[in-house]
This record gives sequence, C-alpha cells and structure tokens, in this order.
Amino acid sequence: MSIFDKLFKKAENSLKKAVDTPPAFTAKTVEVTFDKLPKCVDDLKAHPASALHDPFAVAAFAIAALNVYPEDKDACVEMMNYLRGPRPLSNYDVMFIRDRFMDGVDYVPRSYFAGSSPDNDYTPSAPYTVKVMELAHSKDNFDQGYLRLFIDSSGADSPRYIDLRHKPSTDQWFVWEFAGFLSGIRIPKSKDAWA
Repeated sequence: MSIFDKLFKKAENSLKKAVDTPPAFTAKTVEVTFDKLPKCVDDLKAHPASALHDPFAVAAFAIAALNVYPEDKDACVEMMNYLRGPRPLSNYDVMFIRDRFMDGVDYVPRSYFAGSSPDNDYTPSAPYTVKVMELAHSKDNFDQGYLRLFIDSSGADSPRYIDLRHKPSTDQWFVWEFAGFLSGIRIPKSKDAWA
C-alpha cells in the first residue's frame, strides 16, 4: 500500500466519522410565539414573557426588536435598550446595527422566524415563532451569570448565538452580545441575479 493509499484511507475514515457523528447536542428548545410582531417597546412589554425572567423569551425578543429596524430605527433602539437593561446600546452598537441594514439588507432578522426561507424572501408565517435552543456548551459560563442561546436562520448553515447576562437582584436576563444575529446570510431569491 503506497503512502497515498494510506492518506486516502485515513481521509475516508475521517469523513465517514464526521458523517456518522450526530449533530450538536440540544439540551433544550423553546418556541416563543408572537401573534403579531411588536412595533415598539410598549408592544414588547405587552407580551406575557416581557418581565425578562425567561432567557429564551429574551433571545426571541431581540429578534423581534431587530426586525423593527427597517421601519423604525428609534423604536428598534428603544426595544434593544429595554432588552439590555442596565447596559444600553453604545454609539458603536447603534452604528453596527445601522451598518448591517445598509444597502437594503432588511431580511436577516426575518430569517429566524419559522416559515421563512430564501425562496419566499424570508417571509415568515403567522403566528410568528422563534425556536431558541440551548446547546451542549450554552452553560459554560453560567456560574458567572452568562448563558449562550442559539437560533437557526433559514439562510445560514449553522445556528447563530446570543449571549445573555443574568441580574440576580431582579432575576432577569438581559442581552449581552447579539452581533452574530446580524451576520450575513444567503440573499433572497428575488434579489439573487443568479436565481
């Protein structure tokens, strides 16, 4: 057996192992549903889970808040500030959000809702449902008060994460890091020149 045969066999075994390996362990999945999407912070506060005691709901609220940006930038910022609690958005955070929506890229937040896909221009079906997942390493920093949750985007190959921070004095969860939610995804079919 030549050295190339041995390398090929080793690569073949590695590929078989990768294919046979089950997907990432999911500890818990919670569906958060909105009968209608909130358009302002008062709408968000009217949701039954708006007390921010449920970290899964807070993650879904962040998606709903970012979804408002193309229609009402100020309302989005106000909603995100509510979700961030004692740590409001910095000027850098606001510019980061603005930059992600430049050039008509308004579909990324919609990709996290059930029923959306590149083929239907990321148009979710009502009621609006977000599936929030706790994965194997979600609680790696839990003892320091942090939790990392994941949400699938219909335009990405892997789930995106959000970091939340717990405030023990009020038993609330707040958005700590959300930048991954605004990462690029496949463009909608209607905007794809090669579709």
